[in-house]
Amino acid sequence: MTKITVAGTGYVGLVTGVCLAEVGHSVVCVDNIQEKIELLNKGISPIYEPQLDDMIVKNTEAERLSFTANYKSAYAESDVIFIGVGTPENEDGSANLNFIYTVARQIAENIKKDCLIVIKSTVPIGTNDKVETFIKNHLKHNVSVEVASNPEFLSQGTAVKDTLNSSRIVIGVESSRARETLTSIYEPFNQPILSMNRRSAEMVKYASNDFLALKISFINDIANLCEVVGANIEDVTNGMGYDNRIGNKFLNPGIGYGGSCFPKDTKALHWLSEEEGYVLRTVKAAIEVNEKQRFKLIKKARQEFPDFQGLKIAVLGLTFKPGTDDLREAPSIPNVRLLLNQGAKVHAFDPVGIENFKKIYPTSVVYEDSPEKALEDADLCLIFTEWDVIKTLDLNLFREKMKTPYVYDGRNCYSLEVAEKAGLNYRSIGRPDVIGYQLKEKSIL
Repeated sequence: MTKITVAGTGYVGLVTGVCLAEVGHSVVCVDNIQEKIELLNKGISPIYEPQLDDMIVKNTEAERLSFTANYKSAYAESDVIFIGVGTPENEDGSANLNFIYTVARQIAENIKKDCLIVIKSTVPIGTNDKVETFIKNHLKHNVSVEVASNPEFLSQGTAVKDTLNSSRIVIGVESSRARETLTSIYEPFNQPILSMNRRSAEMVKYASNDFLALKISFINDIANLCEVVGANIEDVTNGMGYDNRIGNKFLNPGIGYGGSCFPKDTKALHWLSEEEGYVLRTVKAAIEVNEKQRFKLIKKARQEFPDFQGLKIAVLGLTFKPGTDDLREAPSIPNVRLLLNQGAKVHAFDPVGIENFKKIYPTSVVYEDSPEKALEDADLCLIFTEWDVIKTLDLNLFREKMKTPYVYDGRNCYSLEVAEKAGLNYRSIGRPDVIGYQLKEKSIL
């Protein structure tokens, strides 16, 4: 039986390890944070991801999956080691590969048999080549080592489903042995396997993520123009989506993309291209549009509220998207910072993201356990995340609970007709404004 070790228990590493165990492989997951290992050994995932906890318990009990902080013993007898650690963004936009090289050194110093190293982390083109050279230069035992690229294509909130039902598995290899090993490992997944060289595999990941980011920024740009010329972005995207060359996915306008992938991957590829003397103008434009789009709601709110001092503001949704507790690059963070700096009283609700948000704003934000409580006596409401609990709210609650029902929706959660019927002043992205409420006694200003 092939002995598989997975380095890292974040979104990429943990989901990879659990799903490999789910299809029958014996897997050891390694992490240097003892607290995470203790949680995992109790069957508790350190990240919020649907299905993950149950699958951890199931495969641990079946003795296909285990967790350890002892990387020396985990790497020593491995046949295949998957690297799934983070590659965060440096200050200049380049990818930080410190975690990759830390694991690479640990592997080089501890493997005692021939081994295939598989990099699942998103890394700049050429990194696999460099890591292979690095490991070979630091080997402590007389073993044969090869590095392969195997980028992931999961989305937070649907990571398990994406891994077990992927549209394709991409492997970047430089030998038939590496190709055969990875093909054998992935055979139980019954998914198309695309084999190519390592640099092409690295580029597939960046090109895929950057294309989706570009698509989001494009439709946000069109939505902004719709507001200027009087078009409705929902009608526009509906008309576009019927063209199967375009499709209807990633055509939902909003306040920009966030998360652990799109922001850093667009910047990393842009940085890499400039280092190589070539400017990716489309990717650069996507980055610029996204940076401005995240403050779209504040700009709209200032039409009625040029000064936020002393106002109670309800914030619905904190995570960068529904289905995850991840706040990386979430538009809520800079917006809440701006509101607090301008003297607003922020009352926030999110079904799973509050504990992580408290790490950023432990005391300056009031956290509520329901949307209704957040809306109580609020002067205005900003919606940053389209959680179902927010999308299914009775819109009459805004009118009943708020001091003045001004709602600024960054995810187009509600229909214009229902918002108008509820008597809201409702502004969304790329659609006509709804002015259903007028102050009768005195100006809010």
